[in-house]
Amino acid sequence: MIDLATWNLTLPVGEPAVTIETAQLLGGYRDNYFHAESGALFFWVPVDGSTTANAVYPRSELRETFADGKLRNWTYPSADNYLSANLAVTQVPSTGKVVIGQIHAKDSTSPLLKLEYQYKVKTGTANIVAKVRAKPTDAEGTVYTLLSGVKLNQRFTYVINLSPTGLLSILLNDTQWSKPLSTTWKAKPLYFKVGVYAQDNAGAGEAGSATFYNLKPEHRALTTK
Repeated sequence: MIDLATWNLTLPVGEPAVTIETAQLLGGYRDNYFHAESGALFFWVPVDGSTTANAVYPRSELRETFADGKLRNWTYPSADNYLSANLAVTQVPSTGKVVIGQIHAKDSTSPLLKLEYQYKVKTGTANIVAKVRAKPTDAEGTVYTLLSGVKLNQRFTYVINLSPTGLLSILLNDTQWSKPLSTTWKAKPLYFKVGVYAQDNAGAGEAGSATFYNLKPEHRALTTK
């Protein structure tokens, strides 16, 4: 069973998009855009859904909180920070692109990391890429292709780690990638997001969806000798 005690949920309805608070989520919340059954989480987002303030694309996506529902933000030197998931992307819009995990920055419209599934009709498979802003002042993230040949409905695992030294690492199945970040990220409050964030906002009947079979955020305490 996936623990939802430290998340809230953004859904692509309302103006701006509505947030389902932690207590309501724990109470068994479900609708067409999200449900938790048989221990898995299902996310679905139509491309014509509403968006959060300052966003151009819709999402059905979890955001980190504390157990009391207060928003959780952290700085990377304070702990060893992990987000682990096992999932299958089951639908993509015509762009083929959905974001399946993020490290976002508080009070910013641009995340530090987007982990994105990019499906190609020609090959019938997807690349999974990391879009990384190495410095907070970077306008756009640099794109790194981490894994290729992933089909729709094919389960895969990712582990995102942002270490106390500022090393960003991503393990995708058995493929490991890492990059040191600028120390200018050191004092910036960050938080994890996970779900389906469609990178598309046009097209009749188009949508993105994914099922998460495992999901675990961790902020491991630093050890002292």
